[in-house]
Amino acid sequence: MMNRIQALREDFKALPTALKTALSQTQREFVTVGVFSMVINGLMLMPSLYMLQIYDRVMISQNDITLLASTVLLVAVLALVGAVEVMRARLLVRTGIKLDQSLSPSLFSACFAAQQAKAQSNPTQVFTDVTQIRQFLTGNGVFAFFDAPWFFIYLGVLFLLHPMLGWLGLGCAAVLLGLAWLGHRLTAAPSKRALDAGIELNADQLSKFRNAEAIEAMGMLTRLRASWWQRYQDQAHAQAHVDHVSHTLSAVSKFFRYTQQSLSLGVGALLVIRGELSPGAMIVANMLMTRALQPLDLMVSSWRMLMTTQAALQRVVKLFNAHPERKPGHLSQTPFGQIEFKAVSVTVPGRTEPILNQVSLVIPAGRVVCVVGPSASGKSTLARAILGQWPEHTGDILLDSAPIEHWNSQSLGQHVGYLPQDVRLMDGTLAQNIARFAQLDSDQVVAAAKTAGIHAMVLSFAKGYDTPAGEAGHLLSAGQRQRLALARALYGNPTLVVLDEPNANLDDPGEQGLLQAVTQLKAEGKTVVLITHRQPILDISDLLLVMQAGRVAQFGPTAEVLARMRPTSTPTSAA
Repeated sequence: MMNRIQALREDFKALPTALKTALSQTQREFVTVGVFSMVINGLMLMPSLYMLQIYDRVMISQNDITLLASTVLLVAVLALVGAVEVMRARLLVRTGIKLDQSLSPSLFSACFAAQQAKAQSNPTQVFTDVTQIRQFLTGNGVFAFFDAPWFFIYLGVLFLLHPMLGWLGLGCAAVLLGLAWLGHRLTAAPSKRALDAGIELNADQLSKFRNAEAIEAMGMLTRLRASWWQRYQDQAHAQAHVDHVSHTLSAVSKFFRYTQQSLSLGVGALLVIRGELSPGAMIVANMLMTRALQPLDLMVSSWRMLMTTQAALQRVVKLFNAHPERKPGHLSQTPFGQIEFKAVSVTVPGRTEPILNQVSLVIPAGRVVCVVGPSASGKSTLARAILGQWPEHTGDILLDSAPIEHWNSQSLGQHVGYLPQDVRLMDGTLAQNIARFAQLDSDQVVAAAKTAGIHAMVLSFAKGYDTPAGEAGHLLSAGQRQRLALARALYGNPTLVVLDEPNANLDDPGEQGLLQAVTQLKAEGKTVVLITHRQPILDISDLLLVMQAGRVAQFGPTAEVLARMRPTSTPTSAA
């Protein structure tokens, strides 16, 4: 027993900090629930004493006063039990909500980090897992664990009434525990397979729905639906197997419960016939045995939910361990914009070759740098690394001679503009998207829109800046989304601006607007890192960086790099 307690302590110490903190904050509530359970189980001995009083005293003495007094006392005790059970249930509900609220902020950060690292296809699954944990903690199944220790007290009373009754209760408990063990053996692995298959199926469905336009346009729906149907069938069959085993065990448990009640009455009657037990004690023994075995029976019926909750907890722990909450950096001043890489290598899980391989370079503050190179050369990864979006890397990424990890990301973000390659706006108005969903400053919103050259475009909409963008900006064209994202990157007069393929979807007016914006940023002394495949932007850049297979192939003043490249290729082909 002591070894098991020690093991539990070690398991608790090994839990992620966020989970330990959340559980520690609810420790008092769980202790209170334990006290309530102790009161309830102690008071539930009263009905047994009442039956013993009725059969062994009142029916013999035929004393109405004793009957009335005993009945009034019993009703009062049962009313108290009901009140305590209500308080216990409400406390558990509040505890579950408190646990959820304590855990969710850290969970959101972990999911955010997992999405940034592309480590999971559906990191938000853990929010469903936390809901599952909360529902288990507030459901009937958890009561079984608080009531289970009272089995030994009820069993002790049965032994006091008669050893045969005690041994019968012990045997019945062994059978119920055996059913629980058998249920675990038969359903643990199939339940995990069914659950994993369900999660993969949901992720697959979401992926297909996100690409609905391409699937329909290119006639892929029939083939993809067939592959989805096969996955669906596999998951359904796996779940059906688990349900079959679970229902079978539930039926066996129900059969045994009914049989146990009859056996306890039969053994009690035998002892009464032999004169070793009174009729009242026979009834009491039946009630006590039912009450003693109730938590074990509840454990058997709740075993499937327990395994589901355990799997959910394991996924939450796995996410926290893979993406622990980072301490915020202490630097919060306005950066000058100098960027330095010292032998930086970046990779992702499941890939052996690094995306960036020993990259070293210095970008002075106030310079416009164009990054070119073939596909998969590491250009977008370089852009994300500059902004500290790759926490797992080797080497040093410095901003103003300080490691990027030392900068407070929230404070730094106010001085940074970023336009990702895959532009996704958020559900809100155009003004809210440009203002990064901060408190709206109309002057700054209009200034950013004018710098990006979209002020006239926005005013052409019926609602102007109050026009809804729709989820992921689907109400706008690709070019409009990109130009709006450029305005968002320029909002707040940032010191460091990183633009990843900002002209990929732009027409000629949009291209001219981008050139004007970069020219203005250059005149204002901002640091601009711009990934491009277009020639015009190169003409206004100070430095040119050529990436090749994750390494720096060329880096220096734009004119010098172009001169070195010209004998072998044109700038456009090099890009």
